[in-house]
Formats: sequence, C-alpha cells, structure tokens
Amino acid sequence: MPALIFDCDGVLADTEQHGHLPAFNRTFAEFNVPVQWSVEEYGEKVKIGGGKERMRSIVTPELARSLGLKDDAAVDQAILAWHQRKTAVYKDMVASGVMPARPGIARIVQEAHDAGWTLAVASTSAEPAVRAVLTHAVGEDLAKHFAVFAGDIVPAKKPAPDIYLLALRELNLDPDDAIVVEDSANGLRAALAAGLRTLVTVSGYTREEDFTGASLVVSSLGDPAGEAPEVLANEAGVDIPGVVTLATLQAILSRPRPRPPGNGAGTPTAPSTPTETP
Repeated sequence: MPALIFDCDGVLADTEQHGHLPAFNRTFAEFNVPVQWSVEEYGEKVKIGGGKERMRSIVTPELARSLGLKDDAAVDQAILAWHQRKTAVYKDMVASGVMPARPGIARIVQEAHDAGWTLAVASTSAEPAVRAVLTHAVGEDLAKHFAVFAGDIVPAKKPAPDIYLLALRELNLDPDDAIVVEDSANGLRAALAAGLRTLVTVSGYTREEDFTGASLVVSSLGDPAGEAPEVLANEAGVDIPGVVTLATLQAILSRPRPRPPGNGAGTPTAPSTPTETP
C-alpha cells in the first residue's frame, strides 16, 4: 500500500513566522538572552535543521560569558532548558489556533486514509510540537493514524536523509511506494537523498529556494472551495485538475523514482541507533 509522508513546519501549517519565531523570541526574553530575531533574520535561521541547533547558532563566546555559561556542558544544559520552554510556548500557540492548517492538508489526508494509505510525519522539530501541529491540522481522529518520526531520533537532521531512511525502515516501506510532501530545499534534499519522490508546497520563507529534483512544486495543495494551487514546476508532468488530489499523488508515484545522490548503487541504510530521545 502506498505511503504519504509529510514534513511538519511549513507543510501541515505555516508555522515558522507565526509560531516558531515568536516562541523563540519569547523564550530568549524569559531567559534574559539578549537576542530577538527579526522576520528577516529568522529567514536565515530556518535553513538550520532543528530548534536546538538554531539556538546554538547564537551562542558566541561573548554571549556565553555574559550568561555565565562557563563551558560546553553549561551551554548544552542551557540550550536544553531554553528549547524545552520554547516547545511549551509553541504548543500553547498551536492550541490557541493562531496557525491554521495549510490549504488541502486535511482533505488529502482524509483521502489517503480512506484509500488505506500509510500516513507519517518526518520532521526535525521536537516530537511534542510536531504532534500538536498534526492534531490541530488534521483533527484528533486522523492524527491517531500517523506514525511520527521527529526531533533527535537520528544522528543527522535534514538535509541528511536519516529521518526518511528511518521512516522507510520502521514502516517497512519500499521507496517506490512512498511520496514525501516538503516545503524547503533542505527537506527536498533529504527526501531525494533517500530516493523518494517529493511534492513541494512552498511556504512564505521558501518560495525562492532551489527545488530541482522535485516531482511537483505548488503554492499549496489547494481546496475546491478556496485557494487554487499555483503550479511552479511540474517535472513529473502530472495533470492537476483544480487542486492536488490523491490521484495526483498516484500519478507522481507512477513516474520513475529519483536516484539517490552519489554512485546510485542502492539505497543508503537507515541509522539504527538514536542519539537522543526528544
């Protein structure tokens, strides 16, 4: 049976600017960290996979000294505390409904579930945050049918393919039977490196990125009574009769699968040992 694997941030909901950014800034303020990212600055930070990794990017030697962080262990402990608080702030924002699901998400998930497809999310964000967004985007009943792969369960985050390779292994999927929905160049690179066909729904921060290799690039999945998707690239050459449907995904799956980068000698093996439980 085919599988549909979603990224979370920017795919299920447009979370970055209206969710993660204010959550990071509120957390920095609460911990007296003298950093407040602007929209433009955060546009650069989203290129770094993982929230803790984004936080770590601000910790210069000067900042560490000003905060009394005397060594690497103290920095690690501080970042863990910051990130735990940031995740709690973010989950509260999701629950408040300030970040509605992107067009077509609930519709296509319902179509895939009704057709018996396997459903999953593969994200570099913390698992509690991912589950909160997923439940808000598709509803509690449909969210129960998803496998969630998130956070620090693999050694390397996107653009490394580890999270997708792990999902393939844990779900016992053949790459020929899976399609990924991503919104960023890093996510696309991760999926392609795992040998997976990829549909890109661009978000506010990613529209100008390089999506070479994507099967289809659209502004959104679209909804029949609402937003119609703009087709930005259609390498797979599939028909889109108004909105992206399950039939669109089936057509993409019928096209040749991209070869992983490198010598093309087989599919890489997913890492077997997690680094840390989120």
